[in-house]
Amino acid sequence: MNAPHWRPGGRAELRKLLAQEWDVLIVGGGICGAGILLEASRRGLRALLVEQRDFAWGTSSRSSKLVHGGLRYLKEGQFALTRESVHEREALLREAAGLVEPQSFAFGDYAGRKPGRRTFLLGLAIYDRMAGQRSRHYYPREAFLQLAPHIDAEGLRGGMCYTDAKTDDARLVMRVLQEAQQYGGTAFNYLSVQGLLREGGSVRGAQLRDELDAGGETHTVQAKVVISATGAWADALRAQGGAARRLRPLRGSHLLLPAWRLPLAQAVSLMHPQDGRPVFAFPWEGVTLVGTTDLDHGEDLRHEAAITRAEVDYLMAALRLQFPQLDLCEDDIIATYAGVRPVIDSGQADPSKETREHALWLENGLLTVTGGKLTTFRVMALDALKQAKTLLPEWRDELRPQPIFAAVPAPRYQRGLPAGQARRLQGRYGAQAQALLDAAHPAELQTIPGTETLWAQLRWAARHEAVQHLDDLLLRRTRVGLLLRNGAAAILPRVKAICQPELGWSEQRWRTEESAYLALCKAHYSLPPEQENKRQYG
Repeated sequence: MNAPHWRPGGRAELRKLLAQEWDVLIVGGGICGAGILLEASRRGLRALLVEQRDFAWGTSSRSSKLVHGGLRYLKEGQFALTRESVHEREALLREAAGLVEPQSFAFGDYAGRKPGRRTFLLGLAIYDRMAGQRSRHYYPREAFLQLAPHIDAEGLRGGMCYTDAKTDDARLVMRVLQEAQQYGGTAFNYLSVQGLLREGGSVRGAQLRDELDAGGETHTVQAKVVISATGAWADALRAQGGAARRLRPLRGSHLLLPAWRLPLAQAVSLMHPQDGRPVFAFPWEGVTLVGTTDLDHGEDLRHEAAITRAEVDYLMAALRLQFPQLDLCEDDIIATYAGVRPVIDSGQADPSKETREHALWLENGLLTVTGGKLTTFRVMALDALKQAKTLLPEWRDELRPQPIFAAVPAPRYQRGLPAGQARRLQGRYGAQAQALLDAAHPAELQTIPGTETLWAQLRWAARHEAVQHLDDLLLRRTRVGLLLRNGAAAILPRVKAICQPELGWSEQRWRTEESAYLALCKAHYSLPPEQENKRQYG
């Protein structure tokens, strides 16, 4: 099967493509927009997705990487959201194996700490029932310490274990977009909406600007339905029609540490002693990921989010409490990242109390879908298309859930491929996994040291996955910029040797991209400067 093509080769072809009349124009290239493109395309609609930056640039590459049912939402009484999330988690585990994988969580039962054993086990029993499972949840002290070594043993009575799932969020977006393309969907990155087109007061398209064109060429796109799937950025597009603000952007920040410094087989979760919020640490892509915070994000959404000094202190305090014998310090941190969650503003004083349910608003022909979670992107997509049907009177579809991904054969064994990589590539690249292996040069089937990423994935991304800038390649198509110190600066010479010919970049272009990328990593994916003012957490 041929690899998908993301962008046409020249301006004339791009103009011709965009000049078509589309059934659906989707604004936003995160997981929500990608899911809508897939569900619309597989049902015969002519669907176009545009993203002003890169695919998954926003929240969908900076999430907590968890595909979960939302155990903590049970405490808030959000049973419907939890049930829906559990159902979608199970579907992704079945249909996206190798990309969405089970992750066991361990939660210590300490004398005097909340929540108590009885409350937690009741929640887990409900959680299991929703998933149609029954598992052993409680382990006595010694058995629990074997499951979760290195944790604080003082006051430990035992512990609870349960299973959720994890993923590479940016690769999940790319896999959904790839699947949509197989059904005829079209997706372009670096096309921004400059204004909405209206006919009789109702939205009927958009004026787009090509952000890769030095002159900023604009294109008029006509569509019967325009769907805004821009997440935390949705209020900006809604404001063009005079709609009032309805979102409360919340920042979640994370740390990445070497697996040898914080070695975990189970994920370990605890309630932070400062505010009772859950904090977790789990193995991810060869490192250990720690998160998350939950703060109002008052910064300009046009700029990338970054962790603050107060958030670093907050997460490090949780690690020192839970793993006192490891003597963890800031020097252990490989990288940081922060994402902005699209949460509906209900006026709660505590940001963590805001609902994570999604919302849809149809306002003068502009359909906005926002809120929600990574796990429930298919539900959000189907709900959006149910609303869109009112604007597509000739379209008939029952919109019943279908398998998220078509079944694909595992790639053929290739000598030298590390154990487990065939399943991993099948999950991330679907029908393209074999082509990726076939395109690899000698020695590119080895993993990049310190990661689970093959060198061959860099070549494939540069050749086939609409990489326009170096951060697209190293922060989203692959995650090596997060997994290695200083944005993977030490391996950039080999990255250049592999990718520069594939991208067709001159020496000057490479130097410009490298300089901009390293500056980005220092400003937004590293520890904040020591002299940063410490704002009170929360």
